[in-house]
Amino acid sequence: MIESLIPALSSYARQIDFLITEVTVIVGVWLVAAEALFFYFIFKYRAREGHRADYITGDEPRMRKWLIGPVLVVFVCDIFLIVGALKTWSHIKIELPPPAVVIKVIGQQWAWTFIHPGADGRLDTADDIVTVDELHVEVDKVYHFQLESRDVVHSFSVPVFRLKQDAIPGRTITGWFKAIGTGSYDIQCAEICGLGHGVMAARIVIGSAEQHAAWIDASSAGNTLTAMYE
Repeated sequence: MIESLIPALSSYARQIDFLITEVTVIVGVWLVAAEALFFYFIFKYRAREGHRADYITGDEPRMRKWLIGPVLVVFVCDIFLIVGALKTWSHIKIELPPPAVVIKVIGQQWAWTFIHPGADGRLDTADDIVTVDELHVEVDKVYHFQLESRDVVHSFSVPVFRLKQDAIPGRTITGWFKAIGTGSYDIQCAEICGLGHGVMAARIVIGSAEQHAAWIDASSAGNTLTAMYE
């Protein structure tokens, strides 16, 4: 499917891809079957000279099978999809794994502010590192993010993670991810938030343990939480 064109770089990205593919295939099969039957009936029962249309109530036993049978099969397909969706939802939204690192993600018109823990590894301390439109994380570590908005509704979207979470003014929403590959990738706002919505883009830089440690060392001086408010 189209999502396969984008790298899957979070621990749960493939699970989401599978669910999307599952829905697409099942719905696609039903679409093709329904349309094929529809056009078959149009052709078979078209108006022809010497033939009169039958008045069908649908109460005849031979007709009921065309109603009850598909309904039961659709019901089974729905249960199958719902179970898969609930399993994925529970894994991502409810059963959050313990964090190795906690960061803050703040949306505002029209930029993203990221607050990373500094050398002490703890958030909300004097050595926190603040960046705008660039998030730095370490591969193979579980991150919890505390998502906030300073003005209107935004949506924190990282396509390679298959991550999308709305940022609601007045609320702090916690989510998580674990990157499984390195590189630099897009972050975007996926909720229309005003005139500058189209330019509210950022980058996520995923580095190895050594690369991330070097970035923390290089960024600690002069880029702390205190500097953000000066």
